[in-house]
Amino acid sequence: MSWFESFVLGLVQGLTEFLPISSSAHLRLTAAFAGWHDPGAAFTAITQIGTEAAVLIYFRKDIVRIVSAWFRSLTNRSMRSNHDAQMGWLVIVGSIPIGVLGVTFKDQIEGPFRDLRLIATTLIVMGIVLGVADRLAARDETGGKHRAVRERKSLKELGVRDGLIFGFCQAMALIPGVSRSGATISGGLLMGYTREAAARYSFLLAIPAVLASGAFELKDAGEGHVSWGPTIFATVIAFGVGYAVIAWFMKFITTKSFMPFVIYRVLLGVALFALVAAGVLSPHAGESAG
Repeated sequence: MSWFESFVLGLVQGLTEFLPISSSAHLRLTAAFAGWHDPGAAFTAITQIGTEAAVLIYFRKDIVRIVSAWFRSLTNRSMRSNHDAQMGWLVIVGSIPIGVLGVTFKDQIEGPFRDLRLIATTLIVMGIVLGVADRLAARDETGGKHRAVRERKSLKELGVRDGLIFGFCQAMALIPGVSRSGATISGGLLMGYTREAAARYSFLLAIPAVLASGAFELKDAGEGHVSWGPTIFATVIAFGVGYAVIAWFMKFITTKSFMPFVIYRVLLGVALFALVAAGVLSPHAGESAG
């Protein structure tokens, strides 16, 4: 991988990680369109450490508060009813599905799941799911004819059942094209949470999963499967861009609809199907070369 490739891929990672459009799909598609080798699941996992570092800094106050309360709850019974302590446990519970499924389907994630036809399918299907969830949320928030506005849930109402559902939604993002934030936010909206609550828990839930995945894949870098220099460079680029995107996205979702992302996903999926069908792109473009 060249330094220019790592710069572009780091930029793509930072721009797309927190938006509901799938960073892994865009890394895969960028390489395919440019005629580069598929950066692979290991490169994706390691560069996600950069964007996750942006989450750690952006939500640092929340994270310090949650971690502190969680540790105190281990020895202090009165702290176990504290919301922040409970959030610590819920993040752990919600991380179980992606941990188990990630290890179980590791070979598929690094191989068949990266087929461009599958990515096109997940872009479209999950785009439609996000659109439906967003419409339901908008209807609850604004009401309608002969219908009162319905109060949507905050994170204070999050329990083990919903935490696990969020976790399984996150695990779907092991398939490129699904989108971690897109799947978890859609799941949250369908369960009745506000956009801000769904997005905030989505970002917090991603921290242990992404850091564990990146650490697990570091062994491939040590074995020569990933170029150290360009990968670190891409990770730094992803961190800087990712931080700016988080700040923008958290403001965006408080007043705006997800429909622009829905339309983009569907159009990209349709275009990808058309390009593969026309022979412009191979479903496995770049895979055989590395």
